[in-house]
Amino acid sequence: MKKKILALLLVCGLLLSLAACGGAPAEENTESGSAANEETTPPDDTTPPDDTATPDDTQPADEEPATLTGVADTDSDTAYVQNKGTLVVGITDFAPMDYKSEAGEWIGFDADMAKAFADSLGVKADFIEINWDNKLMELDTKAIDVVWNGMTITDEVREGASVSDAYCLNGQVVVLPAELADAYTTVESLSELSFAVENGSAGAAQLDLLGIPYTALDTQARALMEVASGASDACVIDLLMAGAMIGEGTSYPGLTHTLQLNSEEYGVAFRKGSDLVDAFNQFWADASAQGTVMETANMYGVQESVVVK
Repeated sequence: MKKKILALLLVCGLLLSLAACGGAPAEENTESGSAANEETTPPDDTTPPDDTATPDDTQPADEEPATLTGVADTDSDTAYVQNKGTLVVGITDFAPMDYKSEAGEWIGFDADMAKAFADSLGVKADFIEINWDNKLMELDTKAIDVVWNGMTITDEVREGASVSDAYCLNGQVVVLPAELADAYTTVESLSELSFAVENGSAGAAQLDLLGIPYTALDTQARALMEVASGASDACVIDLLMAGAMIGEGTSYPGLTHTLQLNSEEYGVAFRKGSDLVDAFNQFWADASAQGTVMETANMYGVQESVVVK
């Protein structure tokens, strides 16, 4: 009996020993499986890699952004003028180039040709009187589209604007009462006179070169009035204006011109780089061939000075 009991105890001990040996590997495998699962689980961060394309980055490197496609079109002065329907012409009261008729309409050689040029563009000419000294600033700020008023082509004008081919020849002349003409026939004698001149004009530039002081006024027409009234002894104005405004049968029959101080060319000024320059040059060539230029020049007495292409 004792032997049976002892045998049973040995059997139970053996079973317990086997159970203990089999449990340990199972526990180790479980821990190993958990670790493996943690290593293969994707991270929670779903942010795309740094090199993932965004909408702004999809533009090819050698192409401009789509928003710049139409910029070149806005650089065309011709398109700008045609879109608004008017060509704004900066002028002063300067017969025979730009002056008002009795009906209040701007007429003259330049005014009539400006209307014809505007018509060739399919727009209307709109005339605005400007301060001549500020003409380039008026152009640059788009207050006007063109300076067309017997404008002398100078280095300053070429630097600040794009200028057409010359369309008229001109010069700056000294104007004074006819009874004084014989006494003032040399440049040296001019220093004895008091002068009136348009501010910022080619006439003012000539007096500056000679070192002669003057009263600066807003137009050449006012400078003429100063001389006619006796407020100034003389003025310097454009030869073209003198031919139309002084002497027998004109508004100032008692005035005459003596010395011509220089020779000049008139041009039409547009904004720097404007494509209207080419449009004007072509228009002038066509108008010359059609006889319009000379016909208009004869109407205003500038036929001797006009340049026909």
